[in-house]
Amino acid sequence: MRSFLSGAMKPRTLLIDSFNAAIAAAAPAMTLPPHLPAPPPGRTVVVGGGKAAASMAATVEAHWPSTAPLSGLVVTRYRHSLPTRRIEVVEASHPLPDGRGEAAALRMLALASALGPDDLLLALISGGGSSLLAAPVEGVTLKELRQVTRTLLAAGATIQDINTVRKHLTRLSGGRLARAVNGARVCALIVSDVVGDDPVHIASGPCAPDPTTCMDARAVLARFGIDPPASIHSHFERQGVSADTAKADDPCFRHTQNRVVANAHVSLTAAARIFEQTGIPAHVVSETISGNARDVARQHAALARAIAHRPLALISGGETTITLHPQHGRGGRNTEFLLALACALDTTDAWAIACDTDGIDGSGNNAGAVLTPDTLTRARMQGTDPAACLAAHDSYGFFSRLGDLVVTGPTRTNVNDYRALLLI
Repeated sequence: MRSFLSGAMKPRTLLIDSFNAAIAAAAPAMTLPPHLPAPPPGRTVVVGGGKAAASMAATVEAHWPSTAPLSGLVVTRYRHSLPTRRIEVVEASHPLPDGRGEAAALRMLALASALGPDDLLLALISGGGSSLLAAPVEGVTLKELRQVTRTLLAAGATIQDINTVRKHLTRLSGGRLARAVNGARVCALIVSDVVGDDPVHIASGPCAPDPTTCMDARAVLARFGIDPPASIHSHFERQGVSADTAKADDPCFRHTQNRVVANAHVSLTAAARIFEQTGIPAHVVSETISGNARDVARQHAALARAIAHRPLALISGGETTITLHPQHGRGGRNTEFLLALACALDTTDAWAIACDTDGIDGSGNNAGAVLTPDTLTRARMQGTDPAACLAAHDSYGFFSRLGDLVVTGPTRTNVNDYRALLLI
């Protein structure tokens, strides 16, 4: 056993190792095979979307009987593809949809509608699928859908709020993919990136019943003071409270299964074991933390100050948000959390890491960053004002100048944020 207490491990290495363990625990190659259904009498068509879609498709191919029919199409984020033989992989834009994703989604609807009672639709769903599978409803353009999505993101809306709107503006979401099949069995295998792991919210629930209505979508936009384009107004007016999405009593759900194959719980547990193997007690504070990144940072700082027992690792997951002002810098919710944590702690006895398990924090090339006991000191020696960077939402620039960004590249999985605070 490696020993942190005896000085055999450096805190930075330990934090990075714990993050890598969290990613490995959520890898589709590890989590998906036990959940694969048996091949049907007829065909199996694979469709799906999300940041893990390519790795999920490759895993299905590796474990599917060679004699059983298998074909299909999945869409993933740019630079997230993997080589496949039987399932086509298309790359598209995230978090704002583009024409490649729209075309792929329409092709998937056509594939699903060509199935029959002896066939299986195997849906591979993961975080990011809402924008990657965004084929707008009739009368709404892709440009208008992008506009509304961009405005909601900038306003700090939760993923549940954003998806409530997108479900009623796109053709696959809200159970409509499951509704498209003609009596075929549907099995959705899901890598969860949402708090609570409810398939309704993951990638806008393409195979799950939708409890919301267009009226709910309008209420979300109103709450954030967003006036959508006239075409979206008209669409909501036409739909009213009618069942544009598939509801729980839809016949399609009699032969539809939604199975979550990976989530934050498994990843955080694996990360905790890394600390415990070095003799450091680890406590998972919560796997469902949400809210503004700065508020969450202040809560973590208060918790750290209240704890006398050292060493100790505090681990948490979930998904925070950032509310941007018009003239903002560069950075994602994880680096913003860390910078806010540094300002709140202003201490020399804490290390921390905050990263997105998909390898992309916001729109940067980094997964997140590492906070060291001398982060603020080093920044000020360089002439960098931490509080000013935080106010400008320039957390990427702050940690980049210090050389403390964590860069993994695409991990091809996604179970939300990973945070660990190491008190020594």
